[in-house]
Amino acid sequence: MMQRLFDWVQDTAIALGGPGLFLIAFLDSSFLSFPEVVDLLIIWLVTAHKERWIYYALMPTLGSVAGCFTLYLVARKGGEAFLRRRFSATRIDWALGIFRRYGVLAVIVPSLLPPPLPFKAFILAAGVAGVRPLHFLVAISIGRGIRYFGEALLAVWYGERAIQFVRDNVRTVSLSLAVAVLLGGVAWILYTRRRQSQVR
Repeated sequence: MMQRLFDWVQDTAIALGGPGLFLIAFLDSSFLSFPEVVDLLIIWLVTAHKERWIYYALMPTLGSVAGCFTLYLVARKGGEAFLRRRFSATRIDWALGIFRRYGVLAVIVPSLLPPPLPFKAFILAAGVAGVRPLHFLVAISIGRGIRYFGEALLAVWYGERAIQFVRDNVRTVSLSLAVAVLLGGVAWILYTRRRQSQVR
């Protein structure tokens, strides 16, 4: 049943182009999971229509932001009890602890990483932790934008070879980007805290 649904969604996304990318990214970021399907579809569509690369990167970014925001709103309304029904206590406490320590960086960094990282746990934790909606939307847009626009550019530069590159290296590249963003974010947090302490 799930395989038929997966095949139907993938075929529909290819047939619809940009709107299809929006749809599958929305579903993948909210209530279903299609590991790496969005990434590969972006490359496939951009390779076929390189002049539309911005469009094919923007649509899944918007779809993913919308899907993540839907989960975020569900978590804000349902609270911690809803979150604990979906994930183990250890995983939830770990995610909430990261939010308390790093704020919106705890959204940006996971949004860059591929499965098996439990990205949706961080989305739900953001709602429970009371992250401001605007901050959440900006963080998700940055993380997903870096990932999907980066993949679209790979397709422009390398064509179909980018598909194999993503399959072979997506975890390494995503982890490198996430580490760079995390280090930059931590440096910024330390800098702002130091300035605030000097003002006081």
